[in-house]
Amino acid sequence: MEIRYPLKAAYSQKIESLLNALSTDVNDGLSTVEASLRSKYFGLNIYKSQKRKSLWVMAFEQFNSPIVYLLLVAGFASLYFKNQAEAVAIFIVIVVNAMIGFFMELQARISMRALRDMDISFSRVIRGGKSCEIPSEQLTPGDLLLLEAGDVVSGDGRIVLINGLQVDESPLTGESFPVIKTIETLNDDGTAAAKNMVYKGTAVMNGNARVIITAIAEHTELGKISEMVGRSTSTQTPLDLKISKLTKKLIWITLVMTGIFAISGVIERKPWLQILETSIALAVAAFPEGLPIVATVALAYGMLLMARKNAIVKKLSSVETLGGVNVILTDKTGTLTENKIFVEVLSFPSQELDVSIKNGLLEFKKSGIEKSRENLLLLTRIGSLCNNVPLNVSDKDKKSFGDPIEVALLILADAAGYPVKNTTEEFKRIAEMPFSSETKLMCTLHKGIDGFLVSAKGSVESLLLKCKSMQSGNAIGDLNNDERRKILLNAERLSALGLRVLAFAYLSYTERPGDDYLHDLTYVGMVGFLDPPRTDIKDAISACHSAGIKIVMITGDHPMTALNIAKKVGITAADDNKVIAGSELPEIESLEEEWKERILSTSVFARTTPKQKLEIVDVYQKAGFIVAMTGDGVNDAPALKKADVGIAMGLRGTQVAKETASIVLKDDSFSSISQAVAQGREIFQNIQRFVIYLVSCWINRFKLTPLRQSKKFPLAELI
Repeated sequence: MEIRYPLKAAYSQKIESLLNALSTDVNDGLSTVEASLRSKYFGLNIYKSQKRKSLWVMAFEQFNSPIVYLLLVAGFASLYFKNQAEAVAIFIVIVVNAMIGFFMELQARISMRALRDMDISFSRVIRGGKSCEIPSEQLTPGDLLLLEAGDVVSGDGRIVLINGLQVDESPLTGESFPVIKTIETLNDDGTAAAKNMVYKGTAVMNGNARVIITAIAEHTELGKISEMVGRSTSTQTPLDLKISKLTKKLIWITLVMTGIFAISGVIERKPWLQILETSIALAVAAFPEGLPIVATVALAYGMLLMARKNAIVKKLSSVETLGGVNVILTDKTGTLTENKIFVEVLSFPSQELDVSIKNGLLEFKKSGIEKSRENLLLLTRIGSLCNNVPLNVSDKDKKSFGDPIEVALLILADAAGYPVKNTTEEFKRIAEMPFSSETKLMCTLHKGIDGFLVSAKGSVESLLLKCKSMQSGNAIGDLNNDERRKILLNAERLSALGLRVLAFAYLSYTERPGDDYLHDLTYVGMVGFLDPPRTDIKDAISACHSAGIKIVMITGDHPMTALNIAKKVGITAADDNKVIAGSELPEIESLEEEWKERILSTSVFARTTPKQKLEIVDVYQKAGFIVAMTGDGVNDAPALKKADVGIAMGLRGTQVAKETASIVLKDDSFSSISQAVAQGREIFQNIQRFVIYLVSCWINRFKLTPLRQSKKFPLAELI
């Protein structure tokens, strides 16, 4: 097949060259026959998932333990000494232990399959000039993909037609806010997240577009990160290490004590065969054969308890490992925060207000709105009218669909007591200037009862250029240069706090204006948006800190946004401004001790890449920490696998993250993690108590009294 694939730097190629390289058409797409041939040639659009263990392998792994090996030796030795009861008991212990572990892991696999079955998706493409819907796995290079708000992108592609497209790329980048896309050709600067491209696994928040698919499966950005997951190695769990260490100690102690008894027999000139048989019997009798089944039962019980608390544990030993965790590396977006944008600050010419919305009502944190009530009315009106969130659905649906910033503006209007429905019924839209990356503004024209109203919102710098006056309360005055400078400085200050800032303006007409109505506007105010922390997150983090667990945030978001959230949820102190950006981190191969100490003493990392997340996990592990990593995106998957315990979000987590993690949270709540850690610690303490009991019994078996009383080394007295 004579097409150039995989393509390199598709964002830097002209659209015509791209169409020629993929032998496709911007209007008709591929023919059905051609698409079918390419699908067979290039394969299905699915990433290489981790190879699933067969049931036989999963069953065999239950026997892959030093303790089980020793129990097998003990069982066969008991048969040799014709102690059938002891042998049967040992073999029953081995089989029951394996069955419990097998069925618990099988149950976790079934739960994971149920989650995975919910991920089946479809894509709309144009083939042979006709729009059709196909399973996303059948997408192929050269397909013409149609995207609208609410769609999940099913392959990497170059945008060829666009209308106000905004995409949520948080699964890849960790960014809270949607990315505004463009159609222009970009320079070949080696960037991966280009603004004229869309990427598999991301979601369309607003607008629509046509996209030529340039990469599928493992050639997508998602696929490349999936390969990193395959290359990263899993670490042995602390429980495995502890049991292995205990087993080795018991073996050496048993050998030493058995050697002492053998030497005693030689001194007393006992027959060599009797000495050998007695020594072996002593070694068999001395071993605590109840340890594996007790540990397995305790872990299985913990696994069931965690399932009731919305945590699916895929491997038994992860239960205890979670209890031993002393540092949790967590993503920000959706894990610590709501993954929904809300209004945080209202900035008017006469005052600035910190606000929150609780129980559907707008609350002012420090002072009232008296000075700027008219400004608030105008701002909510502009936010409701200059808005493309669909209003032909229920209020509940309306608040969860579309551009999250526009959704936040509708929520603000309702919470402030200015219902969106009333506003949109009073002012009918008759024209629109859509948002674009060039103007950085959106403007709408509406017809009201008393005339016409222009509503505009956009970046502060761009909107101020279109404003002639500003409103403060009921008074309207000129917008001079000093006032402009003051507003811009305030906007920069809010941005430095990690807020996304938009400005709002309006203009009234008695008669309908011409086509150019975006000028001489009246500035009303600014809004600072933030993805707020979850309501229960601060108590959960405080509980972790009380338990001696360090919480570290690793996100792809802006450094100031990350630091702001970290302070609000209690990860860092209010006066702690330490944050490390990904661009500052050196390569791990050249990481000096000074940098390692700096990483270990910092609790906030921002603008990090998947590779850097992996390296931060490695630094903590080499420093002796037991690391838990939480995440939901493809960018978290390599670190999830590398960590001692990987914890993925079950609701919004990508399939890569859920397959890689050892624990999956069904409710996506960080509070479930803190509860699971407490449960894991209790289970570990139970196992520890029983080990002490077994070892005490084991020591009792080495009492020399029977030997001193017996002249014939009777086997019965030893075992």
